[in-house]
Amino acid sequence: MFPQLHRHAWMDADVEAFREQVRRYVEGELVPHLGAWRRQGYIPREVWRPFGEMGFMLPEMSEAYGGSGVSLAYQLVVQDELAKAEVPANTAVHTIAAHYIQDYGTEAQKQRWLPKLASGEMLAGIALTEPGCGSDLKALRTRARRDTEGQGDHYVIDGAKTFITNGYTANLLVIAVRTGEAGSRGVSLMVVETQDQPGFRVGRRLEKLGQHASDTAELFFDEMRVPASHLLGGVEGKGFAQLMSQLPYERMLLCVPAAAVIERAVEMTVAYTQQRKAFGQTVFDFQNTRFKLAECATLAHVVRSFVNDCVQRMLDGTLDDEAAYMAKWWCTEQQGKVTDECLQLFGGYGYMVEYPIARLYADARIQRIYGGTTEIMKDLIARKLAL
Repeated sequence: MFPQLHRHAWMDADVEAFREQVRRYVEGELVPHLGAWRRQGYIPREVWRPFGEMGFMLPEMSEAYGGSGVSLAYQLVVQDELAKAEVPANTAVHTIAAHYIQDYGTEAQKQRWLPKLASGEMLAGIALTEPGCGSDLKALRTRARRDTEGQGDHYVIDGAKTFITNGYTANLLVIAVRTGEAGSRGVSLMVVETQDQPGFRVGRRLEKLGQHASDTAELFFDEMRVPASHLLGGVEGKGFAQLMSQLPYERMLLCVPAAAVIERAVEMTVAYTQQRKAFGQTVFDFQNTRFKLAECATLAHVVRSFVNDCVQRMLDGTLDDEAAYMAKWWCTEQQGKVTDECLQLFGGYGYMVEYPIARLYADARIQRIYGGTTEIMKDLIARKLAL
């Protein structure tokens, strides 16, 4: 129904061919297992190894570090196809963590971790949010203390994190810690290999409204000793700036799935209403249904056009923070609106989890919260307007 929306300048023949490869793999190798993964509450880490071997995990990474050296468009295509298939955003978090290491890590850090992240041997998570600290990362309390006595040069980390995507399945974490004074200047990022790591503990896998195949967990650090060489970039106090620099790309990793889900919701609702009968006619034949679907289809076009424009600007290096903030809040809000309108047209069946529209509706709700809430996005835009 919406193929013309993908025919944008950045979607050339090579990217389109890659999209088709991803689509076939996702449909054949991931979708058949989604029900089981939802029931158990996570996708096993080993699932991502063949995904990485196919070149889908980090295609944008330099060939020197195990990637294909292509543009970020290829990663966004992966996220687009995963979202359409209801596969949660575990690899989106993974790519963000990898980009921190690629952009700010020392050469030794890049060589140590990036090839394993690209191959899927390692799955990454990002531990930012704390029980008393959400969007305000300047207030984080997890502390890393430098210790050069006894066991060599280490940081000793104490604290807790919550709502961590991949928290249960990841074996590499990028952790925001406080290494110095209060405020942003005292924040650093630490890279930790969690397998058999003393002092590291995964708490509860948190039960969520949606995204049931994506593990979200509490993490605890109790006198966890990490080699000083695992400080990202090797210099303390750079963590906040490192986190902020990736925001436009991170917003696109949320906007592209929003567009994908909106399109899928409209397509499946059109198909359902055309075959569902009521009062001697199809549900699609009712004027209210047709008007509602016309509104949803219009939003699908506008969202995808906005997202395509932002993607092109990102690839050109001209995507400003404010446009990314606008795209993040507005596209995810439309995702919630469209999935709600579409679910209504399914009637009682729309409330049944066996129907994809119910799952799309539940999964959409988090989009307005993680990656910066709608309210935070609007506030950041307003600050710029006041200058």
